[in-house]
Amino acid sequence: MVDYSRWDHIEISDDEDETHPNIDTPSLFRWRHQARVERMQEMEKRKEEVTHSKSKVEQQLDDLRNRVKRLELEGKKDEAKLIQSEIDELERQEEHFKKKERELNDEEKSQPWNVDTLSKPGFTKTVINSSAPKPKKVLTEEEQLKQSKVFMDKYRDDIKKYGMLHEYHDSEKFLLANTHLACEETANYLVIWCIDLEVEEKQALMERVAHQTICMQFLLELSRTMDIDPRSTIRPFFNKMRSSDAAYMEGFHDELKGFIKRVKERAKARIEKAMEEYEAEERQKRLGPGGLDPVEVFETLPKNLQNCFETKDVQMLQDVLSAMPEDEAKYHLKRCIDSGLWVPDAKKAEEDAKKAEEDAKKAEESKMSETSA
Repeated sequence: MVDYSRWDHIEISDDEDETHPNIDTPSLFRWRHQARVERMQEMEKRKEEVTHSKSKVEQQLDDLRNRVKRLELEGKKDEAKLIQSEIDELERQEEHFKKKERELNDEEKSQPWNVDTLSKPGFTKTVINSSAPKPKKVLTEEEQLKQSKVFMDKYRDDIKKYGMLHEYHDSEKFLLANTHLACEETANYLVIWCIDLEVEEKQALMERVAHQTICMQFLLELSRTMDIDPRSTIRPFFNKMRSSDAAYMEGFHDELKGFIKRVKERAKARIEKAMEEYEAEERQKRLGPGGLDPVEVFETLPKNLQNCFETKDVQMLQDVLSAMPEDEAKYHLKRCIDSGLWVPDAKKAEEDAKKAEEDAKKAEESKMSETSA
């Protein structure tokens, strides 16, 4: 049986209402219709804001949860616990937006039906021939990294061939023959390669690859703008580059200059970091028996003590220490011993080291004799 009660709560049509003879009926109808449309638009706006906020929170939650899983797999449980508080707060926000969404849906359902909600235009869609939209698949950060690594390992040689090209028609021809290269992974590999080349001081080659990198990035941006598969934008992009549109080419070259500058900065930062790591490693090797760096200790010694170590004059060292206040002499002597600058009873230590070396040599000879027998 059909339930007709759903039709009881309907706002009557504008032209079915009765008005006073002195009132301009068409104007009144228009005002009522406008007010109703504005109410509906306001409702839609509120719904969109809530939906957008909820989606944003859900995306942040997914990212943090994936990050927690990755940290737990790496054994970094303390870092994972710190992130958990952010997750708890986002979950509270998510529940708030879900509640708000339900309230808006209930409010919308309680509104009277009217001529605008009962009828919808039958044909509002225009279909034209266009390239197929890009397939969209949501991947976690871990899946994206894995996918990128597989792609780069598989097509490294092809990407490098593209990066070495000079002419637009050569680049277009190569990409049309290798359409799988029209993707973010190729652009990412080229960026890393540019930094590597700058670190190796191969500047001319770096600038050539940088040009090809910006071509790929502009091609991908055109794909995003048109919302089509990047492979479909290969011809349109290179046609645009060959057309020599002044504004477009100016933007291209500005971006290329900015990119080269960023590559140089990144390469400089990488070199500085490598130097810091090398210095830290060398310092670790230098540390004396007490955990102090002999270079740092030497630089803090009084000048007369520094002269003793530079000339390797033991008697001068003893005289300088004897002339110092006892506490000061003990302080400097202890730091020299802890850093390895001064070895107490150095002669005995040298003899012990020599004896240990001879014992090890005898043990090795004995082992070889047993093996031969």
